[in-house]
Amino acid sequence: MVNQRLAKPDPAVYRYAVHCCSFKLDLGSYPDHAVALFAQKDMASAYGVRMWPATFQVVDLLDAKVGDQ
Repeated sequence: MVNQRLAKPDPAVYRYAVHCCSFKLDLGSYPDHAVALFAQKDMASAYGVRMWPATFQVVDLLDAKVGDQ
């Protein structure tokens, strides 16, 4: 049953991706996938600081440089 009080998420709204960056501690050899998406950069940074204080990275998905990497 669908809960009518919950809005359907629009992926286009979530501009900022948070990555845990295990590679910064030599813990992974594969690219790190985003673990969370946020509409606001400050919320993404707050989440990253609480989860992985020394290794997280916030990526702006709409930044032109992201597509060039």
